[in-house]
Amino acid sequence: MNAVLFGFLPIWVVTGLGWVAARHDILGSQAQHVLGRFAFTFAMPALLFLAMAGADVTALLNVGVLVFALSLLVVFAAGLLVSRWMYRRGQAEQAIGAMAAGYVNSANLGIPVAVHVLGDTSFVITVALFQMLFVAPVVLVLIDLDVRRDRRGRAARMLQLPFRNPIIAASLAGVAVSALGWDLPAEATAPLQLLGDAAVPAALFALGMSLNTRVRPDSSGRAERGLLVALKIVAQPLLAYAIGHWLFGLTGHTLFAVVVCAGLPTAQNAFIFASEYRLDTDLARDTVILSTLCSMVSLSLITWLLV
Repeated sequence: MNAVLFGFLPIWVVTGLGWVAARHDILGSQAQHVLGRFAFTFAMPALLFLAMAGADVTALLNVGVLVFALSLLVVFAAGLLVSRWMYRRGQAEQAIGAMAAGYVNSANLGIPVAVHVLGDTSFVITVALFQMLFVAPVVLVLIDLDVRRDRRGRAARMLQLPFRNPIIAASLAGVAVSALGWDLPAEATAPLQLLGDAAVPAALFALGMSLNTRVRPDSSGRAERGLLVALKIVAQPLLAYAIGHWLFGLTGHTLFAVVVCAGLPTAQNAFIFASEYRLDTDLARDTVILSTLCSMVSLSLITWLLV
């Protein structure tokens, strides 16, 4: 329990500071949007480039990551269907809903949990690679197809998307560096490291600032948030356990790592993406907060049951 709570402490502190800054108007009315854009355009790409450049992309090819991927994709599809058929959202916001239901916080929360609970960060890093290389591009393509409605040149835009979106472009560049075996000099990585170190606090600070807006969803809005959180916190780890244990015969620490990673709460990337494309940030923000709060209990329960 203490190990899991330790992983949450920096998240709550930085998010709380963002709320205080917005509450007292310390940084001005545009600070939330500016911080969100800074995280999306500069800090997150720098962080991801360095992570990808130093990672072994072939590590994606293992049974544990396959099980995690299957559980994520099933829940992602369920999130799309819920947003489309039950709440009649447009395609772009369907993608945000699906991301809120299945895209786990593998970085700023997953890594502390991996260190203090799993004792090894290798699996959570491969989870982050899978999400960024395969899931995030799907989300961004779905959003782009809806937000940019002009059909002329749509195929060209899709081909250009990896180069127009800083997150995908930086990730692919990092993969290329890793695949080529390049060892980047410190002079090149130092400024990127400086920017990357700001990614998580900037995103969390922007998230905290958004909490200053009083949100009172109607009964339908509360039900939608509750359903997305249930998909994330309950359905995804249960599905990962069922697939891993019953279909692939995983046991012990490998199964535990898969289920813990599947049980991580919604990543704040859902909020950042919604903010960047001016979609419904309230839904993404509320799902991040609620799933993070609920996961304090659920992750501890998973640890108690499987360790």
